[in-house]
Amino acid sequence: MRDIIVKDLSFAYEKDKWILRDISMTVEAGEFVCILGQSGCGKSTLLRLLAGLEHPGSGTILLDGSPIKGASLDRGVVFQDYGLFPWMTAGENIMLALEQRFPREDRGRLKAIALENIRRVGLDEPVYSKLPKELSGGMKQRCAIARAFSINPSVLLMDEPFGALDAVTRAHLQDLVSALWARTDPKKTVFFVTHDVDEALLLASRIFVLGQSPSHIIYECSIPEDHRPTRKTQFEDPEILKMRNTLIREINKDVSARIED
Repeated sequence: MRDIIVKDLSFAYEKDKWILRDISMTVEAGEFVCILGQSGCGKSTLLRLLAGLEHPGSGTILLDGSPIKGASLDRGVVFQDYGLFPWMTAGENIMLALEQRFPREDRGRLKAIALENIRRVGLDEPVYSKLPKELSGGMKQRCAIARAFSINPSVLLMDEPFGALDAVTRAHLQDLVSALWARTDPKKTVFFVTHDVDEALLLASRIFVLGQSPSHIIYECSIPEDHRPTRKTQFEDPEILKMRNTLIREINKDVSARIED
């Protein structure tokens, strides 16, 4: 089932200077989870731990019952800065990941997979031969998403992937990721880091809110499949508006408590 269990997770970059403290969550395979919180609260650090790029100071992270001990192509990562090698074309960036993921597969077949995913994210095939400097920010992020979906990971980790984009491009890519997740069978488990409450409500089936560092989960909620908002209803549905106000209130309450301290 590829469920993820995080139990009593704590992490510090320096001794006794905790970034995360006693984080616990159980995420079922196929959930779209948004990690929500203010800048500096440890959201990206949690994602790096899930990716295996950092190791817990204490506690455990289990994927399908086994501890995560390092990076794996079974977990795809999409970064805010795209993560594309500038000296390689968009296609070569995707092919590099595919060749690592499927080392015995015919190169022609891998190129077909790369081109298929370039089309899936709404780009034309000629983008395959373009360098990142020839692409807009939105196109580069589409290429990064295409690369992540090409290697077909069961878990997709997205670290504020749209934070540097303009509002229109951001909306297009939010809809794209949501549609790709909904159409994939079986659904991928997605962890999506954001500090935007509206983005979290639009995308997530479940939301975890992290407090200020040393961070722990201060609030969580689920959004039923039959009640997920659309771009048209997210500011009209009374239940979604109530949830939005609750999320904002919990974040502000945590900030106020830290200021008073």
